[in-house]
Amino acid sequence: MNNTFNISVPYLETERLLLREYRRADFGAFVDHLTNPVSSAHFPAADHDTAWRIFGSQAGLWLIHGAGWWAVEDRQTGQLVGSVGAFFREDSTVMELGWNTYRAFWGQGYANEAAAAALNYAFEIRCEPKVRALIAATNGSSLRVAQRLGLTYEADVGMFGKRIGSYTREREGLGHR
Repeated sequence: MNNTFNISVPYLETERLLLREYRRADFGAFVDHLTNPVSSAHFPAADHDTAWRIFGSQAGLWLIHGAGWWAVEDRQTGQLVGSVGAFFREDSTVMELGWNTYRAFWGQGYANEAAAAALNYAFEIRCEPKVRALIAATNGSSLRVAQRLGLTYEADVGMFGKRIGSYTREREGLGHR
């Protein structure tokens, strides 16, 4: 009996980026991002141990749903510039998009490019009928990314003990059901 279990994370490429699986070597940049009060201003405070649990959880979502988070790497330099996800929360049937650009790479369009690739994956590969992004009203840069992706405000929802905006988009050709 073969008890080998295999899962693969799809690689996505854009003009400048490679979206790939998380690797152990990626954790340093990940923990730096989550424990820095400036770069993680829109998330609950995280220490090293919490960052490790989040890192492992995001990687593990691929096993549970066949969807999850990618590390975002600059194709030319090989540098890790952030992370992007197309994933499901425990209690949701709507695929969620999320994006983080590490502080040294802010303002270079990486979030737009990576999030557009994740959106395309959700609609064109997975054929999801709808996606959402949960964004704090104070997170202007993520709100601009959502707008560029064609996501529109739907409602406020509870997250991290706060009210946060849910921005959605339906796959073209579906109409409202």
